[in-house]
Amino acid sequence: MITGVRKTDMARLFVLMGKSASGKDTLYRCLFSDGGLKIKKVILYTTRPMRSGEQDGREYHFVDKQEFDRLYAAGLVIEYRRYNTVHGPWYYFTVADGQIDLAGGQDYLMIDTLEGYRQLTKYYGPDKVVPLYVEVEDGLRLSRALERERQQQQPKYAELCRRFLADAEDFSQEKLEAAGIVNRFQNNNFEQCFKELAAAIRGA
Repeated sequence: MITGVRKTDMARLFVLMGKSASGKDTLYRCLFSDGGLKIKKVILYTTRPMRSGEQDGREYHFVDKQEFDRLYAAGLVIEYRRYNTVHGPWYYFTVADGQIDLAGGQDYLMIDTLEGYRQLTKYYGPDKVVPLYVEVEDGLRLSRALERERQQQQPKYAELCRRFLADAEDFSQEKLEAAGIVNRFQNNNFEQCFKELAAAIRGA
């Protein structure tokens, strides 16, 4: 379904997903530059270290494991994922911190994983959460990932390889089908992919 005519006035939470180095971060930023979409950003939380060029409260809220435990114990963690990386466990999670208010008529956009999308659907309801899945050919993704990692002050190539292999399992065809992911947005041509995503948001 790619259309520029919105079918409902119901507020939606759009979840942008894709394997690592699929270009979703750049697409995410560009979608917010389109003033006609009128979407609001949702900032996730993570316990992983901040990368070069990142800023707290922009890409993520960077917290430690103790803060995650505190939020979880308080019942404020909507969904979370734990990754056992070569540098230890890293958590990514969504917090009920007032960022998302679907009753107010405002649309939101966030980046998450397939499992995160499934948990958000359970929490908010399948009629309010819309998946936007971005795909890129694996060879191109690996090339992009290597180039991005080279730019870091301390490149973590082992973690890059772990993440690349984990994506094949996390975004397997079986799991995509089980989650009801039908539409795919091919990011082999950035401008075309951006236009299709923007049209999907307008027409949801």
